[in-house]
Formats: sequence, structure tokens, C-alpha cells
Amino acid sequence: MMSNHISCREPPEGDLADDVVERLVDLINRVYDEAESGLWKRPGTRTNRDQVRTLLRGKRLILAELDGAIVGSVNVNLMDEEVAEFGMLAADPDHRGLGIGTMLVKAAEEWARSMNRRTMRLELLTPRSWAHPRKEFLKAWYARIGYVPQFTEPLEKTHPELIDELATECDFTVWHKRLA
Repeated sequence: MMSNHISCREPPEGDLADDVVERLVDLINRVYDEAESGLWKRPGTRTNRDQVRTLLRGKRLILAELDGAIVGSVNVNLMDEEVAEFGMLAADPDHRGLGIGTMLVKAAEEWARSMNRRTMRLELLTPRSWAHPRKEFLKAWYARIGYVPQFTEPLEKTHPELIDELATECDFTVWHKRLA
């Protein structure tokens, strides 16, 4: 029987084991396959083993655990002297409704505060000409937890190298939240 105790932590050095890396790659790609279905020509391409290993080594992933099993992660980065960013947020769909995503975002915001940043940033990719249910959910959720859209640009302007991989035209919106 599970106690449903969820915790967030930075990974210790020993978490570079192949099974941890594989679990994270699978989890992140599975979450993004659903969250971005219809946007990309190929599924399962959000991340790979080398990128996850690099993020773990650099202590740039915060992990969520449920009774010792990894059920989510978020990538954190410093943008400049004022702004930190989170991305690649992934919460295990098999454990929806437990607050994993919320805990990961809060942990990322705490990390940013500990790095003396005043603003947290995120980027959201959305289809340009149709409403994607998961993206609409995320827009409403980010707004509820205090994030505000700053600007939107066509993906071809911000990431022209990705255009050939898209299945539909997309826009890229940057959101900010002031950290108290």
C-alpha cells in the first residue's frame, strides 16, 4: 500500500545509474508525447540519455519521488542576474491529481530564490491555428499559479532549427512570475 508521500529533491551524485537515466528519459518523453501530440512529426524526441545525464551531473534536474520511485522532474537554469527558468516539466500521468507538477514548480521557484533570482520564466509551445487540450490546460494552470504571458513569437523566429520537425505551425510564449 502506497503512503502517497511525495518529495522533491536535487539528485545526489549516485543518481547517474543507467536505470535512473532510462526512467527519466522514458518519463519525460512519454509526458511530452501526450502534452505535444499533433505538434511534432516524431514522438519521443523531447530528450535523450546524454541530455539527462548532463542535466543530472550539472544538478539541473529536480526530481519528484513517490515512496522512493521517481514520478517527475523539472529542469532549472539561470538565465541572467534576475531571471531563472524552469522547463521540461514532467509529472507521471499514472499519478495525476497528486500535486506532483505543483510540487515540482514550487521546488523550482525555491531553487531560483536560493540563487537570488527575482523572476521565474517558462516557455510554452502551442499550435498557432487550433486549440490543443493539454496546452489549454497548461495555460490556465500557469495563470492560476501566478505566471503571466510576456510575449509570443512564431517558433520559426525563436527556433528555426526545429521547423522541419513540426507537424503544424506553432508559437512560442514566454511566461514570467515575480518571486517574492
